[in-house]
Amino acid sequence: MKFQTIESRQNERVRAFCRLRDTAAERKKTGLFVLEGLRLCADCAESGIPVEAVFCTEAAKAKGGARLGTLLAGAKAVFTVSEPVAERLSDTVTPQGVFCIAKQPPAAGFAPKRGERWLALERIQNPQNLGAVSRTAEALGISGLLVAGGCDRFNPKALRASMGSLLRLPVLETENLAETLTALGGILPTFASVPDAAATPVRDVDFSGGAVLVVGNEGNGVSDAVLEAAAARVTIPMRGRAESLNAAAAAAILMWEMMQ
Repeated sequence: MKFQTIESRQNERVRAFCRLRDTAAERKKTGLFVLEGLRLCADCAESGIPVEAVFCTEAAKAKGGARLGTLLAGAKAVFTVSEPVAERLSDTVTPQGVFCIAKQPPAAGFAPKRGERWLALERIQNPQNLGAVSRTAEALGISGLLVAGGCDRFNPKALRASMGSLLRLPVLETENLAETLTALGGILPTFASVPDAAATPVRDVDFSGGAVLVVGNEGNGVSDAVLEAAAARVTIPMRGRAESLNAAAAAAILMWEMMQ
């Protein structure tokens, strides 16, 4: 594999990487996304996602080992970058020296089966929350995520927080979650989570027949339209003076109860 060298922070490939890193619109237009760090980049390649380009520093090449070799072997183009270029590519405090551009996997059709357990996320804005939820979902065995609006699932911060789960777990998107829930009503029970003591405590719900359970936006919760579309409302009973939980924390508790 022949490396090309990039030493200028203004190189067009560097600029293109930064546009993909910084804007969801660029990722949507090109169908590409970026990753940073050997583990995430290698996970991407090992998951069968086509890698368009790899950028790494000399120091990263020296200690990359077999995983870096596998990553480089599957890439269409490979580049050695200077430390200043690596700093430009990175959005972390301490760059790891390995970066890649990959193709977004094609969207899969949403064909839920009876007995499956899906978590729906409505307008989640914080990419770290999206990443953390996906990591927990994969660990607990959730069937997949249904994402409606909010942050881009190929946001680098979301991918990093997910530790690769967003590349392995089925993540399906819908433009109208209320309509999707209505359509699913004959296949899976649908639930909306709310911070309301009058709703059914989640520990009292029987999820053995499967479910789609909605977690709402960090500030505004589940929308009125989705509340109307869901067959039932569930809540996490809370003590003390706390009125609500962080979206990722709430999702973790809800998914745990779903899988019991």
